[in-house]
Amino acid sequence: MKNQIALTACIAEVQALRYTPAGLPALDLRLEHESVQQEAGTERQVKAAIKAVAFGALAERLARQALGSNWEFQGFLASPRNGKGVVFHIQDIQQD
Repeated sequence: MKNQIALTACIAEVQALRYTPAGLPALDLRLEHESVQQEAGTERQVKAAIKAVAFGALAERLARQALGSNWEFQGFLASPRNGKGVVFHIQDIQQD
């Protein structure tokens, strides 16, 4: 089964860099996406805000990026521990 997401978005909000109990750097973010997509033969204006998380060296790198900067994010979706909603787990980034 596949669970792979590629999303171009801007960094809208960043929490303070934290560490997991195992000492791994972790960063919680909110990403915002805006585009025009084709759906059922018509153009649709799309806006989305999504909770995201990054771990390790990637978390440290993202913590240094400017709010509002655009990136292409790759990763997967998972439910958080509280089971509410969905979180985008970032595995790779490239400057858009």
